[in-house]
Amino acid sequence: MRSRIALLLAAIAVALLPLSPAQAAYGPPSPIILQVNASDGTQLARVEGTVAFDDGNTRFTYSLVLCRRSSFQAPYVRIYVNGVVYNTLFWNPSTTVPWCFYSGFASPHSGEVDYGAVVQNVRFELIGSSFPNNVYKEHRSGFTYDNPYN
Repeated sequence: MRSRIALLLAAIAVALLPLSPAQAAYGPPSPIILQVNASDGTQLARVEGTVAFDDGNTRFTYSLVLCRRSSFQAPYVRIYVNGVVYNTLFWNPSTTVPWCFYSGFASPHSGEVDYGAVVQNVRFELIGSSFPNNVYKEHRSGFTYDNPYN
């Protein structure tokens, strides 16, 4: 009788243990390809990479390479989450890639973002610049990736 009571108490104790959260799984990566050109068509900057969302709706991961081609000032990438600026990635050349024509020097960036709230979408915006007729001008190209899990 005591062994049955002990087994019953053990089963109740196990049932009352808090469940650990399940690990979220990332979906397939979506390609990131952005390029900015000056008004005369001169290629200023390019970014290539991927973004993927987790099925838990609160995280995403990205991996990209930022290439400076003819941008007057160093190009950069802004990341927006749900329409709000989350981070800015600056060109800091540390690798070479064949598709980076300017000098071959590119800047790799990657991250896994645990946003802590529902991620509805993520926007990547590439900003490069030109200086036509001694006037500074920024050029932008961006794309918004919707989270397929919400």
